[in-house]
Amino acid sequence: MEIKYINRKTKKIHSESPPAEGLLKFLYDNPFGNTAILPLVKRKLISALYGRIMDKPSSSEKIEKFVNKLGIDMSESQKNITEFKSFNDFFYRKLKTTARPIGKGFVSPGDGRLLAFENIMDLQNFFVKGRGFTLTEFLNDKETAKKHENDSLIILRLAPNDYHRYHFPTDGDVSKTKKIKGSYFSVSPYALAGNFTKVFCENKREYVTLFSKEKGEIILAPVGATMVGSIFESFTPNTSVKKGDEMGYFAFGGSTIVILVDKTKIKIDTDLLENTKNKMESYVKMGETIGQ
Repeated sequence: MEIKYINRKTKKIHSESPPAEGLLKFLYDNPFGNTAILPLVKRKLISALYGRIMDKPSSSEKIEKFVNKLGIDMSESQKNITEFKSFNDFFYRKLKTTARPIGKGFVSPGDGRLLAFENIMDLQNFFVKGRGFTLTEFLNDKETAKKHENDSLIILRLAPNDYHRYHFPTDGDVSKTKKIKGSYFSVSPYALAGNFTKVFCENKREYVTLFSKEKGEIILAPVGATMVGSIFESFTPNTSVKKGDEMGYFAFGGSTIVILVDKTKIKIDTDLLENTKNKMESYVKMGETIGQ
């Protein structure tokens, strides 16, 4: 499966092969893998065990090979390769303050490949397989789902080579976190193509509401995935935050942030909507303007 995405700045189309591509295909496309092996892989125990391995000092030996293989720009990092105490310490590394300038308007909370839907129901036309997506199931809260049923929805997918800290996309007052227990399905397009709802409504996830007088109520929902050791939050609940302030970070593994915005108050940039309609993800960086 060739995954294509477009770089917003260069307008060039790139191809991406997910790590462990053969294994993903076996797990999600092969009947035996799907019924016999996948139930084991999605369990918290497997991801938690791998997370502990990535916390060990010996795991730091993997960093240089990982950087070279994926072409990670270490000039952006506050630390150099020899200063990290473990692979996870490197994985959720902090960047220099100049590496991610904060743009105008509504900005991306992180680095990654983005899909944008002006209306939540547009998801049904994009991910056609599996059971229908419902906001009530995703948020595990009927009242909150009802309030946001007419929102626009953004999916930001973080690949293993991306910067894995995420930030607030605008100013506002942030609520406490609602945590939802769940499985650890992969968020690779392999998994999403097979059943988007299963991945997002059954995976471990959590979310906060960001209250903004000008931009309305915004839902920010980090979603866990296979081999993601943990989701860490680094903000103080029930306080005011500024655009660009750090919200949290993921330990090892690719993962996703789902964002819900009031479309009467925030207009997602046209190119992001058009790229999504053309079945193309858009590569963005933290702080880059994605809406007005």
